[in-house]
Amino acid sequence: VIYEQEGVFIHSSCGKNDDQDSLISGVLRVIEKENEVIVDWRPLADTLDASNILCAGKDSSSVVEWTQTPKEKCSRGADRPISYEAEWDMVTTVSFKKKPHSNGDATTHANGESKWSFLFSLTDLKSIKRNKEGMGWSYLVFCLKDDVKLPALHFHHGDSKLLIKCLEKHVVLNESPQDKRILLVNSQNKSLSQSFENLFDESSYGLLQKLKKDPYTVTMGRFSKVTNYIFDSFRLSDPSSQRRPPSEMADFLNDAIPGLKINQQEEPGFEVITRIDLGKQPEVSRREPVSAEEWAKNMDSEGRILNVDYIKQLIFKGGLCHTLRKEAWKFLLGYFPWNSTKEERANLQKRKTDEYFRMKLQWKSVSEEQEKRNSRLRDYRSLIEKDVNRTDRTNKFYEGEDNPGLILLHDILMTYCMYDFDLGYVQGMSDLLSPLLYVMENEVDAFWCFVSYMDQMHQNFEEQMQGMKTQLIQLSTLLRLLDSGFCSYLESQDSGYLYFCFRWLLIRFKREFSFQDILRLWEVMWTELPCQNFHLLLCCAILESEKQQIMDKHYGFNEILKHINELSMKIDVEYILCKAEAISMQMMNCKELPQAVNEILGIESSSVTPDSDTGEDESGAVLSCPTSLYQSVSTPVIAANGTRDSTQQMSETQSLTPA
Repeated sequence: VIYEQEGVFIHSSCGKNDDQDSLISGVLRVIEKENEVIVDWRPLADTLDASNILCAGKDSSSVVEWTQTPKEKCSRGADRPISYEAEWDMVTTVSFKKKPHSNGDATTHANGESKWSFLFSLTDLKSIKRNKEGMGWSYLVFCLKDDVKLPALHFHHGDSKLLIKCLEKHVVLNESPQDKRILLVNSQNKSLSQSFENLFDESSYGLLQKLKKDPYTVTMGRFSKVTNYIFDSFRLSDPSSQRRPPSEMADFLNDAIPGLKINQQEEPGFEVITRIDLGKQPEVSRREPVSAEEWAKNMDSEGRILNVDYIKQLIFKGGLCHTLRKEAWKFLLGYFPWNSTKEERANLQKRKTDEYFRMKLQWKSVSEEQEKRNSRLRDYRSLIEKDVNRTDRTNKFYEGEDNPGLILLHDILMTYCMYDFDLGYVQGMSDLLSPLLYVMENEVDAFWCFVSYMDQMHQNFEEQMQGMKTQLIQLSTLLRLLDSGFCSYLESQDSGYLYFCFRWLLIRFKREFSFQDILRLWEVMWTELPCQNFHLLLCCAILESEKQQIMDKHYGFNEILKHINELSMKIDVEYILCKAEAISMQMMNCKELPQAVNEILGIESSSVTPDSDTGEDESGAVLSCPTSLYQSVSTPVIAANGTRDSTQQMSETQSLTPA
């Protein structure tokens, strides 16, 4: 039960006096049961009597009567009390029969009592009509999809706003343009934070329906296991009853994120990107990780970083040795200011420690009774517990059921809900936190680093999904410039929406690379070099690496999805970093880079002539990355093929800018 309110009345017209309504007091509940959300109202006298209930059946939106079969009547016994859970157990065993119903008429049974109880699934809800403000008690009228209107529910003890807020967690409600009192139900499922569910017993059509309703949960929970399932499920013995025509599959996925249009040539405000010769991708090498000695040499006696740009370039080219991560990540994520002294950082940590434990105490001090009345906090806790239990245990830090690391994960995520109660907890956040806690080995530092990381990532988890829409459109723009032929092939296979990249973007490749590789990848991305949105170029690098196999083997919709999913834990992080950097250099060297791409990569167009002493490359684009960082750095490097050359020096042109 996620919502419960007593004192919700039906004003029936069957009172003794024609001028006076008969008031029927009841209890209104919203119940989450498996994959369904049910709205249930019943009179107080009928709260424990499930023998006659008006409800919307799963096979139809019509109002039907719930009648028990003789076998059920016998097995229950006359004196056996029925618990609320027991009533739910009966839902799958009762038989349904059609019953005429007209709004406002009392339903009279053999015993002479009026039975007004009803329940319906949110999937059958079409609209909600509200009362005019200031006109007596607050009331709501539910209209189902076959235009059946249920009796108005009058809220005598409080208003209906809490119920509306509860429903908005599961469906999108929009005001009707014709009547602001009417809330129209959008079919998109808005419960972005619901837990993983095992849906493998569903048909492929059912999976696509789930994907359309809730892309977050399906991409996180289903794509991670899809492998042979989708490939096989489209080859069922009875395709006519299960399959969706291939031409319509993309419509399901495009509709999953309303407003997402990948074909930007048809989008207003986007320039048409014609085929541009980007030239050959340059050779790129990686260096060894930054050592503790290099880090210490770039710090003054008071603990200030002397040359921030230089350090960032070192990290971008090689990452960090593990012993440095605990300190350096705090700078990269913005928890520590780059220009701060050691003493200033110690004072900051002291203040942040006090602040953290004050917030932690807030939710720790909530009693069970208080939590029962706070559905949002209860939902956050439930989802966090489920997700923490699914944490990757391949790292020893999180081994075992009662591992201290798992307990800290739970506590930090609950405290974050206090820090940002509006956003709260959304599935996938635990993936972003677990590497931070592993590196920090400290509850407080891990929390504030997570807060800084979420400042960058919060748009990915907002209910309108604007951040995900923007990134998918930007990725399509970059990929079309890089290889328009490959883009056209994907579109021909109903895959031009790039939906298989959703999980990559949502949690920054956390489930695509090994635990140790993700530490390297994230610290490189946090340098914000060599350009804005470098993570999108990483996506391009992975897709370009797989292009040959996808096109040569003529992969279709199912095979592309299956192939991309199976790349998880098989991608060479150093190779992909080299390739993504090479793509950035290739694009920045282009003299005719489209304005849309300039904006995505953070490159400012300039009218200054190329030979002027301003630091531009030949294309006349001012790069957002530093221009003179390495002087004579001699370090072993790692080539794109993974081989090491200890004699090769990192030349100034290699290490300055991608151009």
